[in-house]
Amino acid sequence: MMAPADLELANRFRAALETAVRTGDLEPVYALLAADVEWVTPQRTLHGSDEVREQLNWISPSETFDFEFSEGEWDDYGDGRLVVDVREVYRLKETGAFGYARVRRVELTIRDGEISRYEMRIVG
Repeated sequence: MMAPADLELANRFRAALETAVRTGDLEPVYALLAADVEWVTPQRTLHGSDEVREQLNWISPSETFDFEFSEGEWDDYGDGRLVVDVREVYRLKETGAFGYARVRRVELTIRDGEISRYEMRIVG
């Protein structure tokens, strides 16, 4: 059964990450990470909060697109692992016209009140 504190942390992380995509401010994301976090994406894997701070430079506002996010509910995979699918819709800033959409699966591992592992996969 999902611990309420884990669900609350996962929701705070999701909100912080969505804000970072819009604003480029990653500090609220970093504040939720364990020192030994593993950050896994299709492009690369980062190890430790220092490496994440130094190399997580691809999360920033887009000059071309505005983003809309719609999330499902977190699923509990046990052992502090929570998984959610996030649908992202990209619209052209100038016109608001639809650009494209994709679905990402986010898996978090929570240990001792911190995110110890983040994994994102594109699933649709």
